[in-house]
Amino acid sequence: MDVLLLVIGFMCVILGIFGSFLPVLPGPSVSWVGLALLYFTNAVPANYWILGIALLITIVISVLDYVIPAKGTKRFGGSSYGIWGTNIGLIVGILAPIPFGFIIGPFVGALIGELFFDSKDHKRALKAAAGSFIGLLASSFMKFVICVMYLGLFLTIVWQYKSELF
Repeated sequence: MDVLLLVIGFMCVILGIFGSFLPVLPGPSVSWVGLALLYFTNAVPANYWILGIALLITIVISVLDYVIPAKGTKRFGGSSYGIWGTNIGLIVGILAPIPFGFIIGPFVGALIGELFFDSKDHKRALKAAAGSFIGLLASSFMKFVICVMYLGLFLTIVWQYKSELF
């Protein structure tokens, strides 16, 4: 049973890394589940501090994942229309069956929102849309770093308890 939990946990951590770029999968959350599965084995004693801190980081990163693109829009001169457009575009982009919809959605949403706010200022609308795109990239990079850290933690714990696991 320990080997099965180890394999499923490892697959979750790897899937979490892919999920840091694919919005269909909540990357840090899936990686955290993989880390938690490792502690469900009989060979690895439970460490609630590591799991608790990792869960807190996961929750904060998950919240920031939705906040950062909107803040990027605001930072680049976007109005509240652009911020709403970014959030709506992100949801539509995730649900739309188009390739890279999670990237295109926030950009187009911010652009439409800004054009709705001021249809004459195309330059400002494009700048705000670029801000939402940069925010999305920053958010994805942040999730990727956290997921890679969870992978490193997972491998370190497995290495530490390798004699009990195998």
